[in-house]
Amino acid sequence: MDFGGRYRITAPRDAVWQALNDPAMLKAAIPGCSHIAWAGPDSLDLEIQVNLGVVKPTFKGQLTLSKVVPAQSYTLSGRGKGGLMGLAEGAADIVLVDEGTDTLLSFSAQGGASGQIMKLGKALIGNSAQRIIDGFFERFAQAMGVDIVVLDPI
Repeated sequence: MDFGGRYRITAPRDAVWQALNDPAMLKAAIPGCSHIAWAGPDSLDLEIQVNLGVVKPTFKGQLTLSKVVPAQSYTLSGRGKGGLMGLAEGAADIVLVDEGTDTLLSFSAQGGASGQIMKLGKALIGNSAQRIIDGFFERFAQAMGVDIVVLDPI
């Protein structure tokens, strides 16, 4: 499953970068997140309850940053176990560029799941994931105290 989008955030690129790397900011933006903390210089531990409509599994896992170019881009990879529901994993490329005094954020991700979670159906999972992503960026901008404009899906 592929997801993504482009967003214009009314904040300087350095401020957006710092917020993307601030666990408190991320926790405020991730729906169902009960825990997120740096586990090392390039990894975060995460616990999140995901609303998939008919079920709400809790996933525990780790996010890893790679290909980091400070204040410009990185790849974020994650894998989480949802108990009896199975395993979810994904990777996202995030790129920030200046657009005047604002920041243009491009986000493209691939994800998948295994086990009982796939029995819910790919369409349900895909729709839920895209809603989570869209909601994340809206809450992220709110947590920063800035505006965001969804430009288009990738």
